[in-house]
Amino acid sequence: MIDLDLIGIGTGNPEHLTLAAIRAMNEADLILLPRKGDAKSDLLDLRRMICGTVLTGSTRIAEFDLPERDADAAYLEAVDDWHREIAGVWAREIEAYLPQGGRLALLVWGDPSLYDSSLRIAERLLAAGVALNVRVVPGITSIQALTAAHGITLNTLAAPVTITTGRRLRREGWPAGSDTLVVMLDAACAFETLPGQDIHIWWGAYLGMPQECLIAGALDEVAGEIVRRRAALRAENGWIMDVYLLRRAAK
Repeated sequence: MIDLDLIGIGTGNPEHLTLAAIRAMNEADLILLPRKGDAKSDLLDLRRMICGTVLTGSTRIAEFDLPERDADAAYLEAVDDWHREIAGVWAREIEAYLPQGGRLALLVWGDPSLYDSSLRIAERLLAAGVALNVRVVPGITSIQALTAAHGITLNTLAAPVTITTGRRLRREGWPAGSDTLVVMLDAACAFETLPGQDIHIWWGAYLGMPQECLIAGALDEVAGEIVRRRAALRAENGWIMDVYLLRRAAK
């Protein structure tokens, strides 16, 4: 039996780790760290740094190469194939390092239950007959880090919030039923497709990291600045993690 802990580690700041996350990391027999290529080596370095900061016992650390998603295939099909490949890699690493069972930990950015695929990949292993006992250790999400960094509330009084993706925002426009949107996984700045009048944006990149960048203002006034700054940061670092909140003025 493998006890698999999916541990939320926040947005890159070791101080975002909960006491439960630190305990789970130290209880693990093995922590697996994914390598995503040279362009995202900072992400691996951050995971290494977090391990070096909080591990105090005999937990082993191993690294593995994460498969790349096919950027040319249809999105859902490509993601499904990608998850299948990752599940195969996890199974291979488990067999190599924990053939007799034990406790395995994976460090997940933000929280494993919000816009992350670790739980879905674990379900594939279960479906394939791998004996897993899965536990989620929640972490600080990029949404929490964004609202805290800007000093704003997630919702207006007694009002709902919609969490969506840049892909859906670009394809479908502003969803009905909410005046507040949180947009994640937006590599193409879908906010540019919206009429900026009466919309405010709070944007953040590298939240909780030393290179954190924040921009806020009326969408029609700061959209271009965000696009330019995002492109410059991505070119400088080779990768970017960002999220933003949009709010329409009450009518």
